Amino acid sequence: MDISLFDFQLPAELIAQHPPKERLDSRLLVYHRSTKMIEDKMFKDIPQYLTSNDVLIRNNTKVIPARLYGVKQETNAHVELILLDDLGEGRYRCLVGNAKVVKVSTFLTFGDGRLTATCQSVEEEGLRILQFHYQGVFFEVLESLGEIPLPPYIREQLHDKDRYQTVYAKVPGSAAAPTAGFHFTQDLFTSLISQGIQVEDITLQIGLGTFKPVKALNTQDHVMHIERYTIEADVASRLNVAKQARKRLVAIGTTSCRTLEASLSKHPQFVGESSQTNLFITPGYTFQAIDALITNFHLPKSTLVMLVSAFIGREEMLRVYQHAIDHRYRFFSFGDAMLIL
Repeated sequence: MDISLFDFQLPAELIAQHPPKERLDSRLLVYHRSTKMIEDKMFKDIPQYLTSNDVLIRNNTKVIPARLYGVKQETNAHVELILLDDLGEGRYRCLVGNAKVVKVSTFLTFGDGRLTATCQSVEEEGLRILQFHYQGVFFEVLESLGEIPLPPYIREQLHDKDRYQTVYAKVPGSAAAPTAGFHFTQDLFTSLISQGIQVEDITLQIGLGTFKPVKALNTQDHVMHIERYTIEADVASRLNVAKQARKRLVAIGTTSCRTLEASLSKHPQFVGESSQTNLFITPGYTFQAIDALITNFHLPKSTLVMLVSAFIGREEMLRVYQHAIDHRYRFFSFGDAMLIL
């Protein structure tokens, strides 16, 4: 499909630059697929749309301080990079801002020298494979030297870095947050669970896709980035029981959706595994895992808009998004939410 089919005009002032004062202060657009009806609500109203027949699935990844500022040892040239993909044993695929100065064998130092790195491989579009050297625990070193890499469209300073994490963030490794989960509080989950609603955690480490725009003119020519995911065996078992009981699986965010759909694209049922996926969901895709979706409002021509279009139809996506624009919903990471039933 032509990428321009997923374009729309978004006023710049609707791009949220900061989170709301409280997580539950977000607005909620509710879209009913069966009737094509739109409701304008607040996120705190979401319990009235969920029942004991629902299973909420959330991505419990935790954003790491993945943005590092360093220098090239030989020349003192400044280098900025973002850690994207953990390759194991201290090796990371990184997006390098000043990539032309980082070649194979380039040695980089960060901060006070407690963290250094050697370039092992040069890849396309500013990507490099770096071997990091450090003493102690890597994530503790990152906490003292790194920064949370906010999306480029957020220009204002984030005063509380916890607001770029979900309240259920647990497994470190992502370069970006599963932002649909920002609207939930622990008290809300407690209330939902008391209603008999099941809540399950899976993990997908969010990486390159957040920073890599769709450059192809046709969706068929776009190759999705690879992301690593984990579904624990006991979670897979409970999800299979829920499916068999015809419960409604509600994905919190597109990353949860893609993880569940990736699992069922490989297996006849959910399987406990640590694997990877580059599943690209576009209109024409048949959803096998999820029945409902909680998501934010996404960038024009993005893979996330295409996923929403696959779920409700492209023309309906454009109609719903125009409604959101006309009613002054806030867009992107710190913006408002949509519940698709």
